[in-house]
Amino acid sequence: MQATVSRFDPVTRSGHVLLDDGAELPYDADAFDAARIRLLRPGQRVRIEVEEAPLRRVAFLTIATLPDPPGRRRS
Repeated sequence: MQATVSRFDPVTRSGHVLLDDGAELPYDADAFDAARIRLLRPGQRVRIEVEEAPLRRVAFLTIATLPDPPGRRRS
């Protein structure tokens, strides 16, 4: 699934993305670090994987045009 970065804090490496339907989901440093990227900008398109339980949140995100990092399989 794809989304758009709405907020990114480079200190905490966390933020929020907007889904195409307008829903906003948070992501934490673990989701950001899994992609092995250095930064994100508001408005940037990203590819995400969403975890539904216990709370709906982004479990992984990367820049939409980048391949998954080595060893990562898409679910």
